[in-house]
Amino acid sequence: MNQHELVRELAEKADTKIVLLVADGLGGLPMQLGGRTELETAATPNLDRLASLGTCGSSIPVLPGITPGSGPGHLGLFGYDPLEFKIGRGALEATGIGFELGPDDVAVRGNFCTLDAAGLITDRRAGRIPSEESFQVVDRLQGIRIDGVETFVKPVKEHRFVVVFRGPGLCGAVADTDPQAIGVAPLAAVGLVPAAERTARVANDFIRQAGALLANETKANGMVLRGFAAKPQLPSYQELYSLRAAAVAVYPMYKGLARLAGMTLVGNAHTLDEQIDELARCWNDFDFFFLHFKYTDSTGEDGLFTEKVARIEELDRAIPRIEKLRPDVLIVTGDHSTPSKLKNHSWHPVPTLLSANTCRPDGLEKFSERDCLRGGLGMFPAKHLMLMAMAHGLRFGKYGA
Repeated sequence: MNQHELVRELAEKADTKIVLLVADGLGGLPMQLGGRTELETAATPNLDRLASLGTCGSSIPVLPGITPGSGPGHLGLFGYDPLEFKIGRGALEATGIGFELGPDDVAVRGNFCTLDAAGLITDRRAGRIPSEESFQVVDRLQGIRIDGVETFVKPVKEHRFVVVFRGPGLCGAVADTDPQAIGVAPLAAVGLVPAAERTARVANDFIRQAGALLANETKANGMVLRGFAAKPQLPSYQELYSLRAAAVAVYPMYKGLARLAGMTLVGNAHTLDEQIDELARCWNDFDFFFLHFKYTDSTGEDGLFTEKVARIEELDRAIPRIEKLRPDVLIVTGDHSTPSKLKNHSWHPVPTLLSANTCRPDGLEKFSERDCLRGGLGMFPAKHLMLMAMAHGLRFGKYGA
């Protein structure tokens, strides 16, 4: 019996409410040896208070030493084994903006980037151009035509967009064209298996035509494509956990993850305060709430230590508003670590806090990476977090006689 079979067997309905608050990229590192991380530097009186009453630990998103993308990181938090369920970023982005993927579709996440005169990348995100500028650039790509394939280009947010290729025989096993570095040229799309070679040719044709259309742009004069993927199949939260699940997220990718897990997308919030307003409005209609906070990740990716500290403090100030709703279980964690020092995701365990009146307090008085390593939850696989959420929500029956 695997984890999902056991969950289906034991899951019970109850009147309890569970909130999973994900501060994307929460974990960090000191900028200097012996210093403090962003979380340790931040003033977090509300999270520290919850830590003193609850139980803390450190989650491992995939496996020790493995750096996860946002997709695998969230799948683990949702209770899916990210090694078993693989979702490409393109499928997440497309689903997140409401694009219904079909059986002949391959979706790709695109980033506009800035190229110099030699065709080398100077900014992988085109200066995070405003969405209104990016949308105009996306409009210029609508005229691209590829023989035998229908092409859809949709704006997402800032420098991000989605491309969907539709046609028989397409395959998502194509390598990214993002070299994840500046000072080098974008890569060519390459099929990772023979069945994907045609899809790679289609992608390269698209990039070639787009290059001519973008040549006169100042910032978004190039692109990189990531996460080629077909539509995945996941068992839903209702099926697994007997939970009516809602998602309150700002960025389309995370909305896509939630939709693929069978969650209902709630509202159209743009700020954390608006997200909590939406949370309060739908409180009586759902049992489980996924609340996503992006900006601890984006500040880390940009190497902005002080700004990431400020975003953590913003999150902390919002905690009392969530507490006023009286959740039976409140979990605060991240999908992965994004240290400002590395300007990227990392493999480091993620600080995790579980607050419920069924907790066994572990004596911690602060919520931080260092403290969570001594917490009562220990160091655990992220895919086990939903088991603990369900247990503390009194939503599991007994296993065995």
